Amino acid sequence: MFVITLRFADRTKAPQWMEGHNAWIKKGFDDGVFLLAGSLQPNAGGAILAHNAALADIEARVQADPFVAEGVVNAEILTITPGRTDERFAFLKV
Repeated sequence: MFVITLRFADRTKAPQWMEGHNAWIKKGFDDGVFLLAGSLQPNAGGAILAHNAALADIEARVQADPFVAEGVVNAEILTITPGRTDERFAFLKV
């Protein structure tokens, strides 16, 4: 499981790349990789909870985000190995 943070580096370029970024997020959900996407508060960027992929695949996927490719955000990928979950999240256990 992965937590991906996307922190703004140059917010002024965001409007130009927003349509591509939203399409990238939609593809992550359509592919069954993204479980959650939302904003980091206060207005600091975004975060994504991802699973069902290898780290190399997540890294490639993140690099394909127009926001990352165009320097709108800086991305960080945190790898989490779930040890204990609520039963609703049992599918995340490795």
